[in-house]
Amino acid sequence: MTMRPDDHRRKWDKNEYEKLAAERLLNQVAPKEEEPVQRENLKRRDYKVDLDSKLGKSVVINKNTPTSQSGGYYCNVCDCVVKDSINFLDHINGKKHQRNLGMSMKVERSTVDQVKERFQQNKKKMEEKQKDYELDKRLREAKEEEERYKEHRKEKRKERKRKADDSGDLGSGGIPDDMAAIMGFSGFGGSKKNS
Repeated sequence: MTMRPDDHRRKWDKNEYEKLAAERLLNQVAPKEEEPVQRENLKRRDYKVDLDSKLGKSVVINKNTPTSQSGGYYCNVCDCVVKDSINFLDHINGKKHQRNLGMSMKVERSTVDQVKERFQQNKKKMEEKQKDYELDKRLREAKEEEERYKEHRKEKRKERKRKADDSGDLGSGGIPDDMAAIMGFSGFGGSKKNS
C-alpha cells in the first residue's frame, strides 16, 4: 500500500497482495495433500470384558471421587464413565472407542483358505464334544449296569434269606414252630422270632 502526500486515498499494491494470496493458498493446500491416517482393520478382542465385578455392590461417591471409581463402568481408553453394562458394551463396540484404539470399523475380508480352516477347527471342536458326550454316556451306562447288578445281588440275598426263614420255621427235630408251641416246646431262647 502506497500513499502519496497529496492523495489521501489508499492505493493497493496488487503484486504484493497476489504474492500473499498465493502463499496462503499453498499453506491451505499443503495440509490437504497429507496422507490420511491409516488405521488397523477391526480385530477380535483378546481379553474378557469384566461386567460382573461391580454387580450388586454399593459404592459411596462424593465430589472428590475420581471418575474411574465413580458409579458405573469406566473406559480408560476414552476416559468416560458409562452407567450400565449394556451401554458399556455398546461403547466398547462403538466407533469412538475403536478409533481411540487405532482401528477403523472395516473388517478384513476372509480368504477361501481361512474359511476352510475355520470350518475344520469347528468340525474338530464338534468331534471333541461328541467324544465327551460319548464318554459321559458310557459312564452313565456303566453306572446303571452297576446299579442293576447291585439290585440283582440284593434280590438274591433276600431270596436266600426267605428260603432260610421258610426252612427255619421247622423247629428242632423237623417239627414246625406252631406245632412245637402247642406241644409245649417253646425253645431254649436260641433265636427270637416275632410271631
